[in-house]
Amino acid sequence: MRKFIRKTAAAFAAAAFTALSLAGYYENSLPDYLMTDSSLDLQTFFDVTAALSDSTREVSSQPPDVQTYTLSLFGAVPVKEVQAHTVDTPMLRPCGEPFGIRLITDGVLVVDLQSQGGFDGTLSCPAARCGIRIGDIIMSVGGQAVSGNSDISAVVEGSGGQPLEVKLKRDGEVKTVSLVPELSGGKYRAGMWVRDSSAGIGTLTFYDDTTGSFGGLGHPICDADTKQPLPLSDGNTGEVDITGVEKSHEGDPGELLGAFRSSAATGVITANTSCGVFGRTFTCPTKHDAMPLGFRQQIHEGDATVYTTVQGGQPQEYSVSIKSIDLSENAEHSMIVEITDPELLDKAGGIVQGMSGSPIMQDGKLIGALTHVFTDDPTCGYAVFAEEMYKTVVNDAS
Repeated sequence: MRKFIRKTAAAFAAAAFTALSLAGYYENSLPDYLMTDSSLDLQTFFDVTAALSDSTREVSSQPPDVQTYTLSLFGAVPVKEVQAHTVDTPMLRPCGEPFGIRLITDGVLVVDLQSQGGFDGTLSCPAARCGIRIGDIIMSVGGQAVSGNSDISAVVEGSGGQPLEVKLKRDGEVKTVSLVPELSGGKYRAGMWVRDSSAGIGTLTFYDDTTGSFGGLGHPICDADTKQPLPLSDGNTGEVDITGVEKSHEGDPGELLGAFRSSAATGVITANTSCGVFGRTFTCPTKHDAMPLGFRQQIHEGDATVYTTVQGGQPQEYSVSIKSIDLSENAEHSMIVEITDPELLDKAGGIVQGMSGSPIMQDGKLIGALTHVFTDDPTCGYAVFAEEMYKTVVNDAS
């Protein structure tokens, strides 16, 4: 009898420890704030239930569409409290069409500095000596706003070697430095290389009929050299044709090959953010019908589909699998997706550059967009929640 009691107590203690460990895991892996269309149901491997907390039932200073829920493991072990914002489920058209991106920067981005063989024989150039760094955004030189390399050259060459006040932005903070140009090759120079524009091809994720807004790409447009997001001043979209595809292979992500149909703009870009580019198009860019937005807690591992274009201008639907989901706050990547469709694997080898933004659907809902390919296994890649992209559209429009 005593042995039985000891074994029972040990089993109970082990179960309690496991439950507490799982509760701790879900406390860290589940977000503190969610969007929902009605009740709060979470797709988790172990059963995590949500019930309105007592503070919400009794009295609350929260807005009427925000409620506090208590999450519990197996309906018994408390996990955490979360706030849920109840909204009407947005209806969005999934796209998958390729689109051209033309972007003009706000200021100019420093992409390189002359670091050796300086104009006076030293190991640094005037720009480096005054504190300018690669990745800085130059806003003005000598009191004049600059929008391109020619603007900077004109001010520097006309300086006569006198100090110039340079206003720049670094990590969101505005700084002022004093640049002293130096004579080299008969001209006064600063010794820095800058970039003021970018162009490329991506994939549209969704279109909102109610606002004419679009979301695409799923990640920011970054400078090729500094890898930093380009600060947006102006931008537009254009029609493109996909002429072919360089297949992905291990160590080589491949890419879509295409070209702009013309210089005509099909829309305007109003935001370049961590979860994609956003703006408004002049006409609806897709023939796909609208479908409900899938909230992050409704997504589950397993089968899904993706719209993407690997030839011409019209997307096709291909099968994929959601391998993992990260609901935690400030997750670096929302999901890992694997291409499972034999036709897409045959055509492209998996995910290729240019597919970024391809919309992912599951259970009749738009849930996300492809963003990055794994170079060591191009059949897999990262994806962002469509919910995150939609929230950016709402914020951009407000």
